Amino acid sequence: MNRVLLLRRGEDVVEALESADDGTPVGVTRLPAPELAGFVRDREASPARWVWDDTTRWYPALLQAGVRVERCTDLRLAHAVLRRSPFVDQSVLAGPQTPGWDALQPVTSTETALFPLEDPADRLDPAVEQHRQQAAVAASAQRGRLGLLLAAESSGALVAAEMTHTGLPWRADVHARLLTEVLGPRPAPGQRPSELERLLRQIRAAFGAPALNPDSPGELLRALQTAGLPVSDTRSWTLEQLDHPGIAPLLEYKKRSRLLQANGWTWLEAWVRDGRFRSWFVPGGVVTGRWASNGGGALSVPAQVRPAAVADEGWRFVVADVAQLEPRVLAGMSADTEMAEAARAADLYEGMVASGAVATRSEAKVGILGAMYGGTRGESGRMLPRLARRYPRAIGLVEEAARAGERGEVVHTLLGRGSPAPRGAWADRAADLGEPPDAGESRQEQDRHRRAWGRFTRNFVVQGTAAEWALCWLADLRNRLWRLGGGTPAQRPHLVFFLHDEVVVHTPEDLADDVVREVRQAAAEAGRLLFGAFPVDFPLDVAVVRSWADAG
Repeated sequence: MNRVLLLRRGEDVVEALESADDGTPVGVTRLPAPELAGFVRDREASPARWVWDDTTRWYPALLQAGVRVERCTDLRLAHAVLRRSPFVDQSVLAGPQTPGWDALQPVTSTETALFPLEDPADRLDPAVEQHRQQAAVAASAQRGRLGLLLAAESSGALVAAEMTHTGLPWRADVHARLLTEVLGPRPAPGQRPSELERLLRQIRAAFGAPALNPDSPGELLRALQTAGLPVSDTRSWTLEQLDHPGIAPLLEYKKRSRLLQANGWTWLEAWVRDGRFRSWFVPGGVVTGRWASNGGGALSVPAQVRPAAVADEGWRFVVADVAQLEPRVLAGMSADTEMAEAARAADLYEGMVASGAVATRSEAKVGILGAMYGGTRGESGRMLPRLARRYPRAIGLVEEAARAGERGEVVHTLLGRGSPAPRGAWADRAADLGEPPDAGESRQEQDRHRRAWGRFTRNFVVQGTAAEWALCWLADLRNRLWRLGGGTPAQRPHLVFFLHDEVVVHTPEDLADDVVREVRQAAAEAGRLLFGAFPVDFPLDVAVVRSWADAG
């Protein structure tokens, strides 16, 4: 399969440098930028891998022109992975433009032009960067793992751009009706909705504070303390523990106010256009490799407004999520056969109970989550020795990651994504714990920072590997969906939402059963890609629904 490197040149010209996989030049094509979409469409007729500085700078314009690409290499995302990976000799990767690649950010804009003004990407040479990246991977003893990670990361960039382009079907009328039911009619600017005003009157009366503004944490805290309530913060969890007639309306006020602020009428006008919720998905936006989003809170759509996510007429949503993804990934990456046996159950925690490792599902969940997140006290701490005896490889893996973090070392995921290096006085002294503490930081403070970083690295290796599994799932599912049906991308089944361990596919109703099958097969394939023949299962909860809210 040949590689085609796309370069922006002056005067709205694109240059396409084609080479074989071994680097042998095949040809160079120069064309005006408006002709790029046609060139890519024609070239896609035979297998090709497009190489570009950043998917967000090239793919949106192609999608706007109705062109889909099957494969790409995203040099920006690959650079970020390689720069932090302990599998890579950094002297091979580094060069004069390395700081520029380190600083390069994705584009999140409705502007799809290939030649934006003052783009920092234009000061970088993608051809040189591609060569350095290929050399760095080739020199690595873990080139196979790195290669899979970079391919999955780049495929994720294509998925993100496509989901940003197509949007999630969203009924503005349903959303507006939900807001009216919960908040009352839309108020004039600067006014509270009627339901919040009603609750506000109850709150003020209960606390004897006629001017109280519950949206001000300081005012609210003073009102609570004046009423004799022993509180030091105004978080909902804290308030739920209190007994006072003003607490119930206050909690309800906070719940409805959050809806107004996060997904109210202003949100609806800003982020829903042409029957679609449109945000920007940002692959690799979190250090573990998990995605982030830019605008509209795409990764935190609350259940209250999900009834507005309604499939088009004649279409359905296929909603799928993985049961207990991170514990299953832990079983696979540690090759812990006992934990993998428990993972054969649809509910891994029940599988642990059936094996006799613990007495109840609650104990299993608390113990495993404590092991992965560093909960070594209380109930989770009590469970840990028992789990370590039954699942020594799994618990040993996260314990070693924690100790490595406490020593100031970098840890890595299964495929080679590296954790950030710790900073601070404690990290500078991690190699010699007997050295006196910094004058500005006590030994106790250094120990606290060290333990906190150990909790981070403990979870990093599992959460990051889970993100790699999910990327492989997405990449394979994307191509499986494309092979279903026909016509333009918008006429075929396509991904419209992804969050860590959940996907939503928008599909013609008559293809829904086929999509369910492909979703399951892609999950199985992701497990094989990461863990080979090791027998760890990734069961899915799958629902075919008209509204996202109906998926449960």
